[in-house]
Amino acid sequence: MMACLTHIALHVKDVASCVTFYQDYAGMELVRERHVNGKDIIWLAEPGKAKQFIFVLLPGGPGHQQSSMDFSHLGFALASKQQVDAIANKAKSDGRLLWPVKEEPYPVGYYCGVLDPDGNRVEFSYGQPLGDS
Repeated sequence: MMACLTHIALHVKDVASCVTFYQDYAGMELVRERHVNGKDIIWLAEPGKAKQFIFVLLPGGPGHQQSSMDFSHLGFALASKQQVDAIANKAKSDGRLLWPVKEEPYPVGYYCGVLDPDGNRVEFSYGQPLGDS
């Protein structure tokens, strides 16, 4: 049997703030909003890719805290170094920049790190052999 990764779900403290973050920073679209036991569960996806992979935000989480030695993160591919720079500048202005822009040898590429409203680390990169870019 071949398994296919279809979604990642994060239990977050403030769903609305996280939805806004992923829409603003990653261009994700709201594809479904479920109401379960008085709580909103949000499904986000890249434009046109809701049938391939979704990102689920679940309410009521405690907030995410990582040690400085934990490099767990979500990764988004961008189409250019200029887009990485733009995200880094926006994150710096918003007080969310975690890792300033760096360039490392293949396959890592050009990237920066940003904190989402829940404290999850998010990498935005160009030049990795992943994604559509």
